Amino acid sequence: MKTGKDPRHTNRQKIVQDLFAESFTRQNELHEKAVQILKESEEIDKTIEKIAPEFPVDKLNRVDLSILRLAVYELKVEKKEPPKVIIDEAIELAKEFGGEKSPSFINGALGQLLKDENSKI
Repeated sequence: MKTGKDPRHTNRQKIVQDLFAESFTRQNELHEKAVQILKESEEIDKTIEKIAPEFPVDKLNRVDLSILRLAVYELKVEKKEPPKVIIDEAIELAKEFGGEKSPSFINGALGQLLKDENSKI
């Protein structure tokens, strides 16, 4: 059973916090994965615009954007874990850091990404 002290969850929390902080001002130290996500952010943001077209990236809540960037990176670039695990983690992060509607928004957007990716196969 997953706990709050699961090292993978703790790492994801740190990455989301780094991405969130970086969205305001340049950070001196970032988690290695956050650096990789930022390098890929242009492509990741294009994907986010496709899966949530009614919410332009520049208008998205920065916490939600940080969570989506992490999840999209894990789903499309890393591909180390099953998609449902990544989506579940993103929803948990949205419950921790996001607003009231964040978990359902994150779930819907990532579900759309999964649906789009499966239709390509």
